[in-house]
Order: sequence, then structure tokens, then C-alpha cells
Amino acid sequence: MLSFLPGPFRGLLGMLLYIANTVFWVIPIFVFAVLKWIIPITFWRQWMSTAADVMASNWIMVNSWNQSLFLKIDLTFESEAEMNISRRYLVISNHQSWVDILLLQRVFHRKIPFLKFFLKKELIYVPILGLAWWALDFPFMQRYSKSFIKKNPHLAGKDIETTRAACQKFRTLPVSIMNFVEGTRITDEKHTRQKSPYANLLKPKAGGIGFVLSSMGDQLDAVLDVTIAYDGTAPTFWEFICGKLRRVTIHVRTIPLDQSMLGNYTENKEFRVTFQRKINSIWAEKDQRLSDLKNKS
Repeated sequence: MLSFLPGPFRGLLGMLLYIANTVFWVIPIFVFAVLKWIIPITFWRQWMSTAADVMASNWIMVNSWNQSLFLKIDLTFESEAEMNISRRYLVISNHQSWVDILLLQRVFHRKIPFLKFFLKKELIYVPILGLAWWALDFPFMQRYSKSFIKKNPHLAGKDIETTRAACQKFRTLPVSIMNFVEGTRITDEKHTRQKSPYANLLKPKAGGIGFVLSSMGDQLDAVLDVTIAYDGTAPTFWEFICGKLRRVTIHVRTIPLDQSMLGNYTENKEFRVTFQRKINSIWAEKDQRLSDLKNKS
């Protein structure tokens, strides 16, 4: 609608609207989180969590309207999956930019439950958003290096405990657990340093989704495999809100939850090896799909 305005002007107006929308919704979300915390009754907490997720969904709705108002994007959503807002999903995707999150929220809005991410513990200190993520039960992970664990062996397995605790909360309500399997955004420098065997992707890390499936695989309805293909280089957030993104394709398919996906990832070494091979094969297919989508654009 206002995509004719100069890019930086659109970026500034769009940014102000993102901030206002976030502040508007984070206040009631935080109030509901406090009410949930001070009254430890199961049905009450479930109701509070549902109400907070509805408000978060409204936040996404306004963000999507913000994008439609200021940006002109040819967004193609190719779906081979059946989706339902009342079910539970594990959503996996390649990761190129923070814009990935805005686009995933937009295309999945009211198709599946509100997306929840495993976040680094440091992100809880992000102004406004950190508070909202905490209130919405996003799990915060403290990651330790192998050398740190050697010096502090009592901290071994803490990530697993956090994952299990988070998954216990997710068992009672519809949820979409989001995991960027590469663990970080791809860059040419990271791709080279890893010596990645994939043309468009970093190596997949199976641990995060392995822990989720071990903890609540029997409760999940499906794994949704998402491939995000930008027309050219993935934009930064500022480039995105200034209208630099012209075309993007998002493809989603279902991966069956069979025996190659379900098992004791924590304690069964043989299963871990099999599971990593399964994820590698998924990633090889994704790499080819990403090349095909780029060639089509």
C-alpha cells in the first residue's frame, strides 16, 4: 500500500510500528504470566498460557499487516503438509537471516500453534522481547563448551534437563516447537570453516531435535520440514523493512515420525548414530530442494 515511499522512510515507519506493536502486547502477556506463576493450579496455568499465546498470535497478525502495508514481497508458500492449529509439531528449517523468523510466523499464522524457539540464555536480557519470550514459556538454554564441562563436570547434562522440563510444559497444550537445525545463521565464512558438504547449508546438528523427540515424540503429530529460499542474498532485518526483499519461496513438507526418528537419543549411542544419518539425509534433500527453488526464481 505504501511501498512507493523511499526505502529508509518505510524502514523507519515500519520499525516504529514493530516497536509499538511489541510494547502493546508484551504488557498483557507479562501480566498473564505473573498470574500464572502466583496461582499454581494446573487448569488455571493452562488457561493463562493459552491466553498469552492468543495475544502473541495477535502480535504476529499486526506484524504481518505492517509488512503488507510497507513492503511489496512476492511470497510463495508451497505446502505438502496437512496443518492444524490444535495439534503439536516439531518444525525444522534452514537458517539464513533473522528475517526467517518473521516470515515463518507470517506463513504459519493460524495454520499451526504459535512457534516457540529454544533460545540462548543471554537473549532473556533483550529489551522487551526477552520479557515476552520468558512470559510465553520459551525455553532458555545455557550452552557450555566441552572444555568448560571438563572443568565443571557437575553442569554436564543441564541442557538436556532444560529441554525435558520445557517439553513437559508443552505436553498439555497445542504447540509448535521451532528448531534451526544448523544451530546458527549460514555465512560464507561459516560454510568454508565447516567444510560443509552441502552447497547451500551448514552441517545439521541433531542434538536439539533428538532431545525434543526423545522427550515428547509420542505426543507430536508430525515434523514439519521447512525450506526458505530467498531470491539472492538473504536480507538483514533493516534491509527487509526498507523493502530490499523482492521474492522468497517457503516450502514445507511432513516427515513421518517412524522408528528412525523415535528413540532414546540421550542414552542410546547406536540410535544417536542412526538418527544423525537420518538428519543428514533430510539435509541432503533440503540442499537439493533449495538449489531447485533458487533456479526457479
